[in-house]
Amino acid sequence: MKVIRNLFVVISLFFAAAAWAEAININTADAATLEGLNGIGPAKAQAIIEYREQNGPFESVDQLAEVEGIGGKTLEMLKPEITIQ
Repeated sequence: MKVIRNLFVVISLFFAAAAWAEAININTADAATLEGLNGIGPAKAQAIIEYREQNGPFESVDQLAEVEGIGGKTLEMLKPEITIQ
């Protein structure tokens, strides 16, 4: 029973820390920062930066779906972690 309680505490702390983490600004983040996001590796991070360079800053988080390799599932997973401000 102690193991289950301790596991619950650890999981709760993990989610609390994630909720308090500051959102990543996709308009200013460098590749290394973008790679820290769930589902974003080097290729997608580079695609985000190239999209930004060619089209200017993102006007909404949803616009990230226009980047090659970012689909609806990835976007929905990223929304709590990203911002444009």
